[in-house]
Amino acid sequence: MQTMLLSILGLALLGTLHAQDSIPVQADFQQDKLTGRWYSIGLASNSNWFKEKRHLMKMCTTIISTTAEGNLEVTSTYPKGDQCVTRNSLYTKTEQPGRFSYTSPRWGSKHNIHVVETNYEEYALVATQISKSTGSSTMVLLYSRTKELSPERLEMFTQFSREQGLTDDEILILPQTGETGSAGM
Repeated sequence: MQTMLLSILGLALLGTLHAQDSIPVQADFQQDKLTGRWYSIGLASNSNWFKEKRHLMKMCTTIISTTAEGNLEVTSTYPKGDQCVTRNSLYTKTEQPGRFSYTSPRWGSKHNIHVVETNYEEYALVATQISKSTGSSTMVLLYSRTKELSPERLEMFTQFSREQGLTDDEILILPQTGETGSAGM
């Protein structure tokens, strides 16, 4: 019985590792070109919080900078009610350029982040595998240097999200923010 349980756990771990390996990473990733201001244009996720908050979500602004250690400092500002909220995250680089890890101090969840595709000047497609004690989820983000992207880029985001197993009701093109978005976001 114990051997069978260990075998099942081993297969589950192998499946998780395979799923993480199946997410591509930008070839010849150049971290310094990823820095600067980005707008979140699209968000897709199969997590419970996304399903609960989907109708409230709006575009946010994210500033990415490199730390002295070569990690990424990611600062996102988003509207919440009638105010702006800022969240700071430190993405730790891994041995593979374009891949980062992050552990949420608030929730304890572990994030395996992949910069899937970017041309650095227009868009960036980022996929994250999130695991916590209650299970795992997938999140795909589409960033843009401007508040609008071409229909082709939006379709690329939707198609990639579907390839990650996300359904159309788990994929959202974020509405632009109003005055809050233009005043400091």
